[in-house]
Amino acid sequence: MTKRRIIVNDLMQRNYRYALSEPAGRNFDPRFRPQLTPKQMLALGVFGGRYMTDCKKEFPADWFRRAKLCHERHDPKLNYFGVNASQPLAVWRRKGWIHPKDPRGWFQWYCRYYLGRRIPGYDDLQIRRWRAIARHAAQIRKNCRPGDLQCRRKQRQALLHWAYDSRK
Repeated sequence: MTKRRIIVNDLMQRNYRYALSEPAGRNFDPRFRPQLTPKQMLALGVFGGRYMTDCKKEFPADWFRRAKLCHERHDPKLNYFGVNASQPLAVWRRKGWIHPKDPRGWFQWYCRYYLGRRIPGYDDLQIRRWRAIARHAAQIRKNCRPGDLQCRRKQRQALLHWAYDSRK
């Protein structure tokens, strides 16, 4: 595969460059098996619709065709479960969860990883963070009746933000 280069110029990054070394949606680390693609997540409703509204040039146009977005503000009603399950970016920064390569956080990393960007070491860190969220899926299985999507809606929405699909 010929490496395709991406240049990012959005509200949070200027002249950030990266290369795609894998085909989109393929050749993931075997420990990383997300249940949803970025396109599916955006269509279902994540991050109150506010996430990535200025990033359309970086990612495939079809990711945004059915995306639930709100350019003006974070609107929890746009989330699949209709609740706010996000912490402000300032909290993520304070806890050291934000990396300069992906100033929007884990989902931005996932979108770029999905496209084919690979960064040894850094990908491992993000995959470990993703795997740690699985405990929330276990809590839903333990405490909710199958098919009861009203049970633990905030926790379900948080899982959706991490590409876990608790609807199944």
